[in-house]
Amino acid sequence: MSRSKQFLSDNAASVHPQLWEAMRAVDEADAPYDGDALSQEMDARFGALFGRECAALWVATGTAANCLALATLCDPHGGVVCHREAHIEMDEAGAPGFYLHGAKLMLAGGAGAKLTPDTICAEIDPIRDDVHQVQPHAISVTQASEYGRCYRPEELLAIGNLAQARGLGLHVDGARFGNAVAFLGCSPAEAVGPAQALSFGFVKNGGMSAEAIVFFDPRLADIARYRRKRAGHLQSKGRYLAAQVLAMLEGDLWLENARAANAAAAEIASSCGDRLMHPVEANELFVRCTIAEREALRAQGFGFYDWGADAARFVTAWNSDPAAASELAKAVASL
Repeated sequence: MSRSKQFLSDNAASVHPQLWEAMRAVDEADAPYDGDALSQEMDARFGALFGRECAALWVATGTAANCLALATLCDPHGGVVCHREAHIEMDEAGAPGFYLHGAKLMLAGGAGAKLTPDTICAEIDPIRDDVHQVQPHAISVTQASEYGRCYRPEELLAIGNLAQARGLGLHVDGARFGNAVAFLGCSPAEAVGPAQALSFGFVKNGGMSAEAIVFFDPRLADIARYRRKRAGHLQSKGRYLAAQVLAMLEGDLWLENARAANAAAAEIASSCGDRLMHPVEANELFVRCTIAEREALRAQGFGFYDWGADAARFVTAWNSDPAAASELAKAVASL
């Protein structure tokens, strides 16, 4: 597999040079944990980005960001409604149950791995309002979804209205939040909707080892700080994580990187035709390919994951080579 032809995952991409520079700039003694100046600056920077009061905490992984956020919204005896193919259900090895001390994931459907008010209600309406059944406490949506589909602002608003009417918290798993904002062409505030908590992903978008949990109710952050410490995510040299996050926000680097990844995905999608299993709205492509066709692509040096028996998943990144994306587009078209 050629490195320039690697479309396995945006997690495999290199770290953006500006982040290395930012970390080198803080490579001197400072207050430990989150007492340094950069960590203290995060609330204001995210507040400016979203146009409302925010409290932001850094953590090292997206799994921790999701689970610590949800732990503030859901009691151990409650449940979190998510799509049945959500990352917290399929790819976090039971971490939500661990961090939430046994709270249940309540699995709902929806095309393109997106929830709707109707699919949420189909899951929670049959639950009796008594002590014998797990009651929903929160909803978690993924922006962009596990199939690269983006929630429009009006869709998030509809889910938020349902959450408010039912007294439920709303969390957004934004592992690819930048890609969603880049596709939608809306403000970050519109792309997160009326959520109480956002897991703002940076690692998939040119970061190294820092994600952010953004709370739109600072009182929730006060709870999460204790949970972060207890979970082993209060790093003693937190300034290096804060430096990464702030470097990504500086000059909207996070959005610039996401646009580059989306553009590479769109280039590949242009030649896939009816092979596409889902519309390409971010930086993931799910393409129908036989085993022989996948072997032919790998023989040309392309790296990607099989997706079931009859499909492949290609993921572009901030530094995907445009020439390699064009070459892959031609290779798929010639199958």
